[in-house]
Parts: sequence; C-alpha cells; structure tokens
Amino acid sequence: MEKKIAKLLLQINAIKLEPEKLFTWASGIKSPIYCDNRLTLSYPKVRDCIQKGLLEIHQNYFKHSDVIAGVATGGIPHGSILANNLNLPFIYLRDTAKKHGRKNRIEGEVKPKSNVLVIEDLVSTGKSSLNAIEPLLEIGCNITGILSIFTYNFPDALNIIKQKGINFKSLCTYEELIKTATEEGFISKEELLFLEKWNKDFKI
Repeated sequence: MEKKIAKLLLQINAIKLEPEKLFTWASGIKSPIYCDNRLTLSYPKVRDCIQKGLLEIHQNYFKHSDVIAGVATGGIPHGSILANNLNLPFIYLRDTAKKHGRKNRIEGEVKPKSNVLVIEDLVSTGKSSLNAIEPLLEIGCNITGILSIFTYNFPDALNIIKQKGINFKSLCTYEELIKTATEEGFISKEELLFLEKWNKDFKI
C-alpha cells in the first residue's frame, strides 16, 4: 500500500522533488521536496486509495478510537471521509483560536475522556501536530494516535512525538517516496543520494 500511494502522489504532483532547485517552505526552510496533499482530493482514485489505507491502519492500530479529528486545513477532508466510513463523530482542530465568536480551537463536539485519532495530511517537524492536540489534552481527551498521509520522517520529529507518548503512523514515508521516485524515473540515483543526506542531516 505504501509504495502504491507514493507512486500516486508523485504521478499527480502532490509531491514534487527538485534536488537542484530548492523550494522555500512557509517557515523559510529551504527544501528539495514540496508536498501539497490537497491535490489528492481532485483525483477520485487517489482519494479512494488513501481512504483504504487510512481504514486499514485504523483497523490495525487505532480501532479503539471513538472520535476522528482532522487538523486544519489539510487533515479536515480526509478525516471527515474516514469518520463517515467508520460512522464515528468528527471534529476539526485549529492551530490558533478564532478571533471572533466562541474563539474555538476545537470545532465540533467532543467530550472529556474521548479516544481521539488525529488525522494530518502531512507531518514534517511534528510541532504543528503537537500544537493541534493541546486543546484536546486540556479537556482530558486521550490521543489514540496521529495518522498522516505523508511524513518526512525527520529523526528529531519522530523523537519529539515519541517522547510525548503518542503513537504515530503514516501511509507514506519519505524513505519509500524517494525510493519509488528513483524506480519510476522521477529522480536519478545521484539525486537519491542527495535527498537521503538532506533528510538525515535535517535539524529542527
């Protein structure tokens, strides 16, 4: 499943690899890879494959979850579809409180002690994911895990999430993506070596 999803993400340009022309993330970080998983929503076959993968991981690791939470904005649509397939309540999480109205960071109804599975489209440094779950922890919810479509698998990020005692899974990892990209001719073997080193050397 992971290899199939990696291939699909590359084919629809949801993930682009440019070792010789770095992208600039919103944080200012220079990166040879750019990910926009919102594009997956425009391709029914890709969207369906992702949902099958999410359902499979849910069944294998997170089936005791009783609420699905999508992280705004990328995690909202896939989280909502997953919750619908599982017939479970859905909420979504804002990175900051609204400036007006009830100033919510949690949209939707969730009760203390709920077992919440958090859906992300992408996990890079892990900081935004941990920030998103703070209001859930504050009201006494149990985070059963974080599940993403793609992760850069930065060692520092994985350690941060692990230290918080959170189970983290992803449909597709950076390692599988660049391996598949090489096999499918998206990048050369020399570019593969550069991408491996960039990921290994990345510091949060």
